[in-house]
Amino acid sequence: MATTPAAEPKPNRIGLTVMEYKGGKTTLCAGCGHNAISERIIEAMYEMGVEPELVIKPSGIGCSSKTPAYFLNRSHSFNAVHGRMPSVATGAMLANRRLVCIGVSGDGDTASIGIGQFVHLMRRNLPIIYIIEDNGVYGLTKGQFSATADLGSKLKSGVLNDLPPIDTCALAIQLGATFVGRSFSGDKRQLSAMLKAAIAHKGTVMLDVVSPCVTFNDHEGSTKSYKYVKEHEETLQEVSFVPHFEEISVEYDAGTTVDVTMHEGSHLQLRNLEEDYDPTDKIRAIMRLTEAHDNGEVLTGVFYVNTKAPSFLDLLNMVDQPLATLPASMTRPGKEVLDAAMEELK
Repeated sequence: MATTPAAEPKPNRIGLTVMEYKGGKTTLCAGCGHNAISERIIEAMYEMGVEPELVIKPSGIGCSSKTPAYFLNRSHSFNAVHGRMPSVATGAMLANRRLVCIGVSGDGDTASIGIGQFVHLMRRNLPIIYIIEDNGVYGLTKGQFSATADLGSKLKSGVLNDLPPIDTCALAIQLGATFVGRSFSGDKRQLSAMLKAAIAHKGTVMLDVVSPCVTFNDHEGSTKSYKYVKEHEETLQEVSFVPHFEEISVEYDAGTTVDVTMHEGSHLQLRNLEEDYDPTDKIRAIMRLTEAHDNGEVLTGVFYVNTKAPSFLDLLNMVDQPLATLPASMTRPGKEVLDAAMEELK
């Protein structure tokens, strides 16, 4: 009996197949939400036609920070010290502005030991996609509450969290990030569209992705379990993304959809599910996040986007050519310059 030959992998616009965007085999727990995020990153990079060799994947410490090994195995990866990924990302982007930087962190890596670095990264508007794989617990140290755990959330042991959470999205908006949203690792369509828009954005993208920990935080009483998020998710809008290299053919209702033109001509289309929500209104975004907390909602969608703010690289008036490729004669002060500086110190 003849067998049907397997279909040949379809190449993208730069001639690569999706297989060339994959990474190593995951070592995370079966069913971990982080693996679903890795799959969406692979799809987004493939569909956008990003060259893997131009991508850098810095991360910190924790379950989340292992995931860069599971996507884009032809890209550059750097596992930083706990909470210090933003410094590594900043240095890399200053050295080579042509890179696409996708930093992966966790709720502990970001909102606890790394909170200081996170704060200053958000205010600089560095071109980076900063993903928080947020499960509300410290998975590597047996499931204690993290700083993003909701008030009243329950551990498997029955202990209740009596501290209010840090909302990284509200913090990022207030500090100056120019693309801020929250998604759910189980929402393939929404997360995929947001990641593709993130790739097109030229500034700081901060995506908080609720990613249930199947080992320590997927039980009754957890507010970051699959069941809780599905029952309490409140979606701001339907998110669609049309790359600049494709014809705009998404259907939407005039007056109910916000169309955001990205830096390179792509279109982020947000069909509002709430009346008159404006993702360019920073104050309204923070107010809506506060309301969601008060109502026990897990609010998802694109909360805030600003495509007009200058990036950190623009503010520094950096040359177009990557600093890492410039000759020493252009980057190292000559002896006469150093001598003059020493004279000024006398």
